[in-house]
Amino acid sequence: MFLSRLHTPILSRVAPFALYMLFMAVVDLVVRIGFVDADTRWLYGIKVGLVALLLWYLRRQYVELQGLAALGARSWLSAIAVGMLVFIAWINLDAPWMLIGGQSEGFDPGSGPDARLLMATRVMGAALVVPLMEELFWRSFLMRWIRNQHFLNVDPRQVSVLALVVSSALFAIEHTEWFAGLVAGLAYGLLYIRSGKIWLPIIAHAVTNGVLGVWIIYTGNWCYW
Repeated sequence: MFLSRLHTPILSRVAPFALYMLFMAVVDLVVRIGFVDADTRWLYGIKVGLVALLLWYLRRQYVELQGLAALGARSWLSAIAVGMLVFIAWINLDAPWMLIGGQSEGFDPGSGPDARLLMATRVMGAALVVPLMEELFWRSFLMRWIRNQHFLNVDPRQVSVLALVVSSALFAIEHTEWFAGLVAGLAYGLLYIRSGKIWLPIIAHAVTNGVLGVWIIYTGNWCYW
């Protein structure tokens, strides 16, 4: 069975991210060629739902996720603080040269009766699913894998500056706001290196995305979605 082949240290961390990116690329393609006539606003919910199911299916592979209950108040506060600082940077680092291809139209939920559900789905997906998926891939896997292909044996606190910079740069170009993405990647990566715990960058990332989502809804700056 295909899914059973994903139960390896590398594939279990790559597959959810790959599914997310593939879904996004396919949807973008079919929309561009006019193949889809249905309301595409609901596709984001389907995308994050599928990724969440895959993360749940592979949950036993993520040994680094142990220890959430043991996090102290200091760890939570540091993660929340980093998440808030990244949010502030994200909405201010928007000069034309800091963007790839200019500012996108983003995701506008519209003003119909389903708008609130669409916004809630977007915020929950961005704050709960995306941080877990991306931090498992970018920080827990890739940043350590650059140091040593047997990445599970790498102590995050021993990750090299090169691994931090390379993984952060690749994380940056995943986003339209590449410069803000670089700042975010470095911030989350340093938090992981200093703490040695993947939960801190996950929490920070969740705070950034969650607060950003609420800010977008109240300001109408849909381009950030």
